[in-house]
Amino acid sequence: MATQFITVSLVLTLSLLSMEVSLAGRHLLDTPAAPSPPTLPQIPSLPKPTLPPLPATPALPTTPLPTQPNVPTVPKPTLPPLPSLTNPTLPTIPTIPNLALPPLPSFPTSIPTSISSIFPNIPTFNFLTPPPSTTTTSP
Repeated sequence: MATQFITVSLVLTLSLLSMEVSLAGRHLLDTPAAPSPPTLPQIPSLPKPTLPPLPATPALPTTPLPTQPNVPTVPKPTLPPLPSLTNPTLPTIPTIPNLALPPLPSFPTSIPTSISSIFPNIPTFNFLTPPPSTTTTSP
């Protein structure tokens, strides 16, 4: 119920909003053209300043880099051999005896054409037939 109310209010709001937007657009089309903006005075060009040249950077003395010391070699450790694992033996799965199942009943392959052949014991009721007429004789 609440979702239907929200949907209806959303559709109503959007329809009213679109009507207001179209009326506002029509009002803008009906207004006369705005006058052209006034011309602004020209801004005089300013002289470009001249800057003194930058001083040269002094050359830094270059010193040779010190040589890196040699890294001593570390002896490789020797690991003991891994213990050998014996494969575990899995228990044997007992065999299941084959059971003989009875055969499935056969299903008819053709579709019967009348309901009475499917359900032969359904009694018939004559709902649409008129009741038998009784004739009375006058004495």
